[in-house]
Amino acid sequence: MRRLELALDTQLRDEGLTHFEYGVMAAMSESPQRELRMSALAAFAEGSLSRLSQVVARLERKGYAQRRPDPADGRYTLAALTDEGYRKIVDAAPGHVAEVRRLVFDPLTKAQVKQLAHIGGRILHTITPDQYDGDRGVSPFLKAERE
Repeated sequence: MRRLELALDTQLRDEGLTHFEYGVMAAMSESPQRELRMSALAAFAEGSLSRLSQVVARLERKGYAQRRPDPADGRYTLAALTDEGYRKIVDAAPGHVAEVRRLVFDPLTKAQVKQLAHIGGRILHTITPDQYDGDRGVSPFLKAERE
C-alpha cells in the first residue's frame, strides 16, 4: 500500500500536489459549497487534525483553499476550496483516475476487483466496525468498480 501511495504521489507531482493534498481537495470539492469542517475533513482524509492543518495551510499558500470560522458554530473552522483550487482538482482528476485505474484496476479481472472490494471491506470492518459493515462498507472507488 505504501508503494501505491508513492506511485500516486509521483503521478500527482506533475500537478504540484501530493496524494494527501489531492484527497483533501477532492473531499472539499464533493461537499456542499465546497467546504467542510476541519474535523470532518480530517476524519474523511484519515489524518490527524495537526497533519490536516499543515496541509490546508500549504493549500492556502498555493491559493487552493481558505479557512474561516464556521458561522453556524464559531468553535469550528471550515476549510473551503477556492475557485482556483476547484479548477486544479478538476484538471488533475483525469490523470489521477487514469493512474489509479492503471495501477489498481487494469491488472485485475472483474472477479479480482470484487475480491479486492470484499477483502478491503472485511479489513475496514475489523479496524473500525462502527464505521464499516463488512462487504458493504468499501471505498467509493471500489463501489464504482463493482457496479
